[in-house]
Order: sequence, then C-alpha cells, then structure tokens
Amino acid sequence: MSQVTLLDEVSHWNQETCQQELKTVLPKLVVMHHDTDSWEEHTNILQIITSRFLPHLSLSELETGCFSTVLPKVVQVFASLLEEISKQIGGLSSQNTELHVFLRNILKMMVQTLESLSGCVRHVCSFEESVSFDAIRSLPSCILRVLKDTFQHCKDSEVMYSGRLSLVGDLLQGLFKEAYSLQKGLMELLDKINLEDTASEEEVSDIVTVIHSLLDICSVISRLDIALHANTWKFIIKQSVKYQSLVEDRLHHTDIAFLLCEDLYTSVQNCLELAQQIQQAGLQEVVHCPEYKLFQKATKMCRFFANTLVHYTKEFKPFLAKSCCRFHQLFLQIHSKFPPSVFAQSVPSALSEELRVAVLVPMDAMLTQLLSFQPFAESVLDPEHKCNTELCLPQCLLLVNVLGKLSSQPEEALQLWSDGSQFSEETPRWSVFEAVLQSFRQCMLERAVPVLLPGVMLRGQAQGRVSLHQHVCVHLCACVAVLPAQHFPPLERSLLAAVLQADTQTAVLATDVWCFLARYGTAELCFHHVLLIAHLIKSCPGEGYQLFHLALLLRRLLFLMTPKHQVEFVERFPPAQEENLCVWCHILLRCLSVEARMQVEEEVLAGASVVLQEWQNSGYGMGHIPRLNRILGCVLMLMGGSNLQAEFVVSSVKIISQLWSRISSYQVQVHPPLQCTVKLLLSISAFLIKSVEPHVIVQAVSCLSGLTLQKCPDDLLLAALEFLASMGKVFISADNQCQVLPRISGLFNGLLTHPSWLILHHVLEAFGLFAEITNHEEVISTTLTSEEIKTKVLNFLSKTVSYQESEEARLERLKEWRRIIEKHCEQMESENSSPVDTPLTEEPCPKRARQETKVEEEYERYLQTAESALKALQAIVGPDHSPSPPQWVSTRLQVLQTLITQINTTTVEQP
Repeated sequence: MSQVTLLDEVSHWNQETCQQELKTVLPKLVVMHHDTDSWEEHTNILQIITSRFLPHLSLSELETGCFSTVLPKVVQVFASLLEEISKQIGGLSSQNTELHVFLRNILKMMVQTLESLSGCVRHVCSFEESVSFDAIRSLPSCILRVLKDTFQHCKDSEVMYSGRLSLVGDLLQGLFKEAYSLQKGLMELLDKINLEDTASEEEVSDIVTVIHSLLDICSVISRLDIALHANTWKFIIKQSVKYQSLVEDRLHHTDIAFLLCEDLYTSVQNCLELAQQIQQAGLQEVVHCPEYKLFQKATKMCRFFANTLVHYTKEFKPFLAKSCCRFHQLFLQIHSKFPPSVFAQSVPSALSEELRVAVLVPMDAMLTQLLSFQPFAESVLDPEHKCNTELCLPQCLLLVNVLGKLSSQPEEALQLWSDGSQFSEETPRWSVFEAVLQSFRQCMLERAVPVLLPGVMLRGQAQGRVSLHQHVCVHLCACVAVLPAQHFPPLERSLLAAVLQADTQTAVLATDVWCFLARYGTAELCFHHVLLIAHLIKSCPGEGYQLFHLALLLRRLLFLMTPKHQVEFVERFPPAQEENLCVWCHILLRCLSVEARMQVEEEVLAGASVVLQEWQNSGYGMGHIPRLNRILGCVLMLMGGSNLQAEFVVSSVKIISQLWSRISSYQVQVHPPLQCTVKLLLSISAFLIKSVEPHVIVQAVSCLSGLTLQKCPDDLLLAALEFLASMGKVFISADNQCQVLPRISGLFNGLLTHPSWLILHHVLEAFGLFAEITNHEEVISTTLTSEEIKTKVLNFLSKTVSYQESEEARLERLKEWRRIIEKHCEQMESENSSPVDTPLTEEPCPKRARQETKVEEEYERYLQTAESALKALQAIVGPDHSPSPPQWVSTRLQVLQTLITQINTTTVEQP
C-alpha cells in the first residue's frame, strides 16, 4: 500500500479500527513522518498520529512509541516554516495572489501543528495516574521551543509584515490564540507532576530546562499579553519554590532576578505613561474614564511583579549575591519616578499615590529582607558607586530608609551597615553614616529646588513637609539615639570626614548631628569633642574651608558645655598665648559663662595692647601684620558678646583709632595682609560705630574711598558694606560732612553697579539699612544718580521681581549650577589633598614687581595719606584734649611746614 493510499484509508477509520491497527500502522506513520519533505504531508501525518493513534497509547508507551521520534521533526519543520515566511515576506501584497495564498497556507500549517501539540497535552492530562518526566521527556522541550518561536513571530509581526498585516491578521491572531492555549495546557500538565527528593538526575535536569525555557518565553511575551505574562511568571516561581531543594543550585538566579527587575521597571513606566495620557486629556472624572481601567490593570501588574520579586528574594536570597547591584539599581530607578524627585513625571497625584502603594510598599519589604545580606550592603555602600543626577536623591532616601530599619535588625546586620569594611581583604564599603552624608552632598539640585519630604509625627499632629536637610538630620539623629556605644567610632569618623569636606551644607548637616550627639551623650563627651576640634583648628594650615567648618562646629559645641568645662577650656587654650588666637577668633563670646567670658575679654584686650605696642615700636613694619590680624580677629569675636562693658568698649575704640590713623588705601592695595586688617577694622568699627570719634570715621571712609572696591576680595567688600550700613546710625557733624557724605554716596553708587549678583544683593541690603535709619537723606539722593540704579533699589525695597523664571528654565539653570559647584568643590579638595611643600632651604620668592600707575593717581594717593594723618593729629592736639602735646611736636610740625613749602614751590616753578 502506498503512503498516499495509507493516509487516505486511515483518515476514514474509526477509533476502534485505529486501536486494532495501532501496532501495525503507527510505526509506518512515524517513519513516513520522519522521511517526508513536504510540509503539508508532515502536518497531515502529525494530525493523524495525534488525533487517531495517540489516544490509544498507554502512558508508558508515549515517549518511546511516539514523542521521542515524532516531536524532534516537529521542531525542525516548524522552524523551516518560519524561515520560509521570512524569505518570502518582502514580496507579499494584495496583487501577488499566489504568494498571498502560499504564506497563508504556511500560517495554517503552523496553527495545525500547535493544535496537534495541544492534543498531545490533553491526552497526557487525561491519565488518572501520576505522570513523571520520564514518561513525557520530549514533549515539554518540543512545545517550549515551538512556543518561543511562535510568540517571537507574533511579536515581530507588526514590523515584519509592515503595512500588509491585514492580509494575514486573522491567521496570526489564531496562531497566537492557539499558542496561548497550548502554553496554558502545558503548565497545567507540568503542575500535576510531582518530583520526590529522590528524583533522578534526568528528571531534575528536565524541570530546570522547563523553568529556563519559560524564562526565555517571558522575555518575548512581556508586551504581548498581560495575563499570559503574569501566569508564566507565577508558574516559574511556583515550580522554583516547589522543587527548591532539587534545583536551587542549578537555576540561573541572576537571569531570573534581572528579568523580574526589568519587567517591574517596565510596568512602572507603562503605568506612568498611561497616567500622563490621562492628565494630558484633561479628564476631570479620572475614575470613570476608559484609560483609568487600563491604568488599574497596569498597576496590578506592577504590584504582581513587586510581590513576586519579594517572594523570590525571600526564598533564594543566598543565591542572589550577583543580583544585588541590579536590586540596588532598581530601588533607585523606581524611586526616581515618584515625587519628591525633580525628575518624576507630572501625573495626577491620586494616580501617583495609587501606583506608589502598589510598588513601594513591597519594595520596602524587600529592602528589609536584604538588610542582613552582605552583597547588598556592599553594593549600596560602595565608595566607587557614582549615581546619575536623577538617582542622587533616591540613593539618599534609600540610605535614610536603611537608617530607620537598623534598630530592629540583629547585631550582625547593624555591624554590617554601621562599621564599614574593617580589613583590606574585604570589599570596600562605607559605613551607612558616611554614605548618607556623601549622598546628601550629591543632592545639590534637590537642596536648591528645594524638594520637600514628609516630616515625622509630632505630638500626634499630622505630618508636615520638611526640607531634605531636616529629613536626613532627623533620621540620622534618631539612629544615633538608639545606636549602641560600640558603633560610635565609625559614626564620629564619618561626621568628622563630612565636616572636613568642601560642601558647606553637608558640613552643616554633620554639625547638626554632632551637636545632637554631644547633647545626647555626657558632658565629658562634649568636652572631649571640643578639645579635639580646637586642636584640629590649631593644626589647620590656612584659611580654608576646613577651618571654616571646624570653627562652625566649635562655636556650636561650646554652647553645649557646662560652665565648669568652659572655664577649663579657657585654661587649656588661654587667649594670652598667641598660638591659641587662631581658636579664639572663631568663637562667639555669648556662648561662654560670665566667669569664662570675663577672663577671655581681659586676656584678649591685654594681648591686643601688647601686639599693637610692639607694632608701633617696630616702626609699623609689615612683618607684624599677621600677628595684628590674629588679635584683631579675637577683638572682633568679643563683639559677639552681650552687654559689653564700658571699659571694654573704650579699649576697643582706642585700638581701632590708633590703627585707622596708620592705614592708607595705597598700602592696602599693595599689601594683601593689610586687606585682612582693613576687613577686621571695618567689622569692629561697625559694631562700635556710635562710640567711634568723628575723625576716625573720616579716616575710615577716606581709606575706603581710596580703594578700588570692584577689585577687592569679596570678604573685604562685605565688611565694607557692613560698615557703610552702620553709618546710618551716626550723625555726621557739619565740619566733617563734606569729607564723609560725598564719599559714602560715591561708595554706594560704585557698588550698586557691581557685576556679581551676590555682592549686588548685599549692596542693596546695606543701602536699604542705611537709608532706613540715616539722618542724612541727601546721601540717598546723591547715590541714586541714574534711573538704572534707582530702579534696582526701588525694586529691591518693594520686593518687585523683574523677571519671572519658568520652572523648567529654573531647573535647567540649577542643573548647570550643580555641575559648576561640584567641579569647584572637587577642585578645592584636590588642591587640599596634594599640598605643595616648599623646602625650608629654598630661596624665598622675589618681591612682586611694583605696578606702574598714572602720575595723577600717585599724587592723589600720597596727598590722601598725608591728609588723613594730619587730621588725626589735629584731633588729638586740639583744645579739647589734655594734656598738651610735648614741645618736640611743635618742632616736627615746623619741619613739616618747611617741607610742604618746598614741595609747593617746586610745583609752581615747573613749566
């Protein structure tokens, strides 16, 4: 009988005949199926085998009698059908009828193949006896290969068929539907199989292959069908947990975890895209719109993936060491999609909150599970980890969340996070305190915006919104409050490192936490810290940011000391010793007790008198200026006290009066140390302005007007503005008005055109303070000489905003500023970490060459110096002063008079 005759005859047999002829005909059909090269004949034979003869095979006969010989050819032919479509698809069109029919026939054969495989699955499921993998070994692998190819073809169909999809759309839909049904049936079948702990190596290998094959399918169907995608993942996790003891060391855990993370992140993005569409549509009743139902479905998928990830992590955590970096990245990516991240998409708040609950609640549970897992801690605390700009805030919030959970963790987890790496052979990791402070430093953009976060509950009141600084500070302090004493050393090291880095706000945060630590601990601990900081200040090489930050910390800690310890501190660092002046010039006097304050005042003023006298005795040499500046810094520090004693005020006024009489603007421009002297004199004079004598005010204003303030350092400018603002408190006598008021007007007028917006703001503030209290209103009118300046001042005083920046433009500007500030801080730290040490034997640098100036400027400079000195002399030899000057003063004045006459005569005689 020929093959055609046999197939035709068998197609008319009933089930009873098929059963009778099973042993004879089935082997022939299997051989025919294997040998045929015709796709159509192959499909026909496969249908006959699965529909007419397979139902009559027992469970033990399926593999050897059919599956092992038939199914490999099925996989091969199915792949060739797909390959043929790929070759011919380019010519498909409605006009090419022959190719159209040909391709549709191929798709029909593919659908028929899937139907035949579904028949195999249904038959195996019909057995009441338990099924083993040995009985159907070839079936799952064949079906999974075919399913993956089918789903991939359906996924690529929109691109592959392009505009011709309508010509085969019905068959593609049927193909997907049949594949969906086949996979569902296969998973039901596999779910019925139960492996014992004594399962063979082949059986264990089979289930592992099934899990990995379904994992490959998951990556294909993620965007095809939500239900199928979810059910496939459910099956993968269920089977993995069901046979955990058998397969846990064989599964590709890294691939499973990675794909779960990707699917969760993709689902969150889909939800946010739907939420954006709802917002862009401007729908008022969000809940009743069709898009909201899609959003709810997508949100359920997010919740499913998040819970699945939590479950998988809980069961297989020991095998997920290589996945911890991806888990860490997932935490950051997802948190960046929600407020308060400035990079979060704008979506309706109700939808955002719904999605937040669905995703972030399970993610928080996952974080709790991972806290005791060292690879995860190493990833989060990795010193080399660099976050993108949009992930800086999520990293900070993740670490703050960790802080809040540590108190409920066992000692091992607490040590893992709080102590950092201890040995060189360990993977380097920060302590969580150092990591929090470093991540806060990276959040420059979020601090500038600023972002607001939920505050803690206080006395049962509803949560308020607080800044990132306050949010981090509160949680750090809460962690410190329950931190066992043995973990204080890494905390203290982290705080000190943060104080000594370049970002000031991070240093302030560390200072806040340090002060809490000092208040929470004993008075002896606070005293120990103060002594430590004072010694660090003494060891600072110069006026850098480290000194500024340490001085800030010292000032605040001194407020927390007991009076007894304050007195002891003064005894340990007596102001009478010059090496301690670098400490005392940074302290606020009002933080000290009365006893300590009086001792400091006496020693500082006594030291100032000594230094000033030695400077005078040396002929006012420049070598004494650094010493003079140090003691003046301490005198300025005394101004921070309250209820200044009269004798202290008199002594201070005397000191600054003597100094102003020796300062000339020319010297200040030439000698940089004198700029610091003038800055200190200006600040002290501003404090004591009501006690300063008129001729001293004249000298100070004359010196300022002789400086090119636009080119002066910013700190000198700010001190000058402080002094000019204080001038509004005094009334200038008629004798001195012509020397003072025009110069004040000129100084304000020049500074109101300063190019720096920051300095300009301080100028406007100072002018506003001066104008508010001065009795000399003519200064105001003579200052506002142009409409531009007048507009600036009026807009500032009336708080008028001339330019309203959009939120998008502001955010872009702040991003640019963030890069500039980061670069600046890194540059400062780089310069500080690699100082250039100059050998003591090296020759000193030659003096800077004298800058040539115009003749007129030289005349002005020297005459101004002489004028200031003579007026000061006039003030102290006047009739109101006693005792009368010694005789030699008159002789020196006559010599000066002769010199002036000679100069004047020479000037007149020159052509």
